[in-house]
Amino acid sequence: MNRRNAVLAVVLIPALAFAMGQHDTHIQAHSEVSDVQWNGLMAGMNNMHLAMASIVPSGHVDVDFVRLMLPHHQAALDMAKIQLLYGSDPQMRRLAQEIITDQESEIELMQVWLKQHEDHRMPVARPVK
Repeated sequence: MNRRNAVLAVVLIPALAFAMGQHDTHIQAHSEVSDVQWNGLMAGMNNMHLAMASIVPSGHVDVDFVRLMLPHHQAALDMAKIQLLYGSDPQMRRLAQEIITDQESEIELMQVWLKQHEDHRMPVARPVK
């Protein structure tokens, strides 16, 4: 019985250690992919916040609304693209594609509108100190 247990230990312990190492590698790889996905989503949000915070009020609510909405829509586009790259749920992928289509169209409309109302525009960004 002792010899059998020793043989099993010699065979099973390295196999178990190998399996655990493979599991840890899988967890690490999954974590790295998750980090890339999360960082991609957060980059869109961070860029939006920076862009919105840099806008100087023009005193015209229509102009200010559009100038604030542009980075908001761009963040939605950026996040939807991350969803298409990494997401697997068909419903969420379809939603992401719809967001891209809709937001691109709305961004274009807002950019055209801003050009038509340039007389109300002030500098987009606050001066850097």
